[in-house]
Amino acid sequence: MKRREFVNLAGLGVGALMLPVPLFGTPVPLDVVDPGMDVIMKKKLADLVLDAAKARGANYADVRIGRYLNQYIFTREDKVQNIVNLESFGAGVRVLVNGTWGFAATNEVTPAALKKAAEEAVAIAKANAKIQSEPVQLVPVKSYGQVSWKTPIERNAFEVPIAEKVDLLLTANAKALNNGANFVNTSLFLVNEQKYFASTEGSYIDQDIHRIWPTFNVNAIDSKNNKFKSRAALSAPMGMGYEYLDPRPAGKTEGAAGLTLYGRHYDLLEDAGAAAKQAKEMLTAKSVDAGKYDLVLDPDHLGLTIHESVGHPLELDRVLGYEANYAGTSFATLDKWKTKNFKYGNELVNLIADKTQPGSLGAVGYDDEGVKTKQWDLVTDGILVNYQATRDQANMINEKESHGCSYADSWSSVQFQRMPNVSLAPGKEKYSIHDMIKDVKKGIYIVGRGSYSIDQQRYNFQFGGTLFYEIKNGQITGMLDDVAYQSNTQEFWNSCSKICDESEYRLFGSFFDGKGQPSQVSAVSHGSATTRFDGVNVINTGRKI
Repeated sequence: MKRREFVNLAGLGVGALMLPVPLFGTPVPLDVVDPGMDVIMKKKLADLVLDAAKARGANYADVRIGRYLNQYIFTREDKVQNIVNLESFGAGVRVLVNGTWGFAATNEVTPAALKKAAEEAVAIAKANAKIQSEPVQLVPVKSYGQVSWKTPIERNAFEVPIAEKVDLLLTANAKALNNGANFVNTSLFLVNEQKYFASTEGSYIDQDIHRIWPTFNVNAIDSKNNKFKSRAALSAPMGMGYEYLDPRPAGKTEGAAGLTLYGRHYDLLEDAGAAAKQAKEMLTAKSVDAGKYDLVLDPDHLGLTIHESVGHPLELDRVLGYEANYAGTSFATLDKWKTKNFKYGNELVNLIADKTQPGSLGAVGYDDEGVKTKQWDLVTDGILVNYQATRDQANMINEKESHGCSYADSWSSVQFQRMPNVSLAPGKEKYSIHDMIKDVKKGIYIVGRGSYSIDQQRYNFQFGGTLFYEIKNGQITGMLDDVAYQSNTQEFWNSCSKICDESEYRLFGSFFDGKGQPSQVSAVSHGSATTRFDGVNVINTGRKI
């Protein structure tokens, strides 16, 4: 189906693709399952669950009533490949009985089903108690009463007509093709989590969370030499509404090498056109000579390195060995933290955990344990000072309160410790990307994420990228190819020599970050300014040995 045909057809029938999302409405009987029920009804059902759990012997209980909406649109060249609309509605009940967890869930949000789930959760906790070696200890949490939080959006992406979204993606494809691309596919991922949390601690929390990710992959082919190159979008997934796709000039910054980089707003069409030209340029780029280089890393690249070498290894469950099968444990063990002088990086490096940053993927008002979110330090002046901990972990590192980083990807999933936004603080002195390039004699400027590998302790690693530019004597001399750098976490962060100021600060994001068994996904952002690392080992990935 061609674009014009699809747009005309979709404009007639989009109402059937996604159910409306009434947040408030006429109260319905308790025995009717209604995803759009108001908060008054949700509180009545939550109280029923909490009372049932306590009556069966629970010392603590919480319930999450959740409605999860997902919309994914996929296009290729002038065709729509797929449109996916998903809706999930149900409730999860978690209880603590004599220091042991129990959990049960149901997709029937009725009094009878919820009461049964509460009873099952208590029964599971009592069964688990037979093999529990140490009782769970929860640090205190404030009772917030009835509160609400919503992602501060300007335009709800789920209310934008399908036809408008498809037209934007297909126009981007056309822009890439018109600028020399041989193939292009563009996608749009949308998430809306409507979550209601209540606990025996006295909190009733209603949240409406939105995330968006426009992305593409452009391919250019050199048929004579049997080569092809790909350039991915330089968009960051964001905790925003459809306004993220409004190409406002204020959302752009000028990178080196003539690149246009994006922050709070993203110009999909402009980026698609530039990607096609750069993919063609990559076909003739010089293959890198292996050796030591000073690396100038753009935030859209450095975010992934932060994610893998800082975010994951400072998850306390990995540190303790509770999480091991899914992507390993951590080198940053408690003995290093206890010394109070472990040099994670040099004195320029300040790494911050944050669940509050506007526009970030991890921004919420309260986590899935009903803890108000906040910001805290992980690495201060290069020294490891803290980890990421939930209510049942905080006491293990002498913290008096949870960090507010518990999350479950569904009402049917058990909430557990998930990575918050983890970001590198910008430099305090005025210093731009152009100043940084001038200060480099032999280096490589890297933009965008690429392939990567890291060991099971999050220590030794290798990272590629999307675009690579050679720097000689303070000047960018041309594009490079076949670049990857190797280091270990401590060596890498101690080689950090300069960080640009806050005017260069932007977010990178991971929209589908996996963890746990059964596996769950979460979304998290990583902010940084352009940053320099000296004397890093660069290898050539294209030459055969």
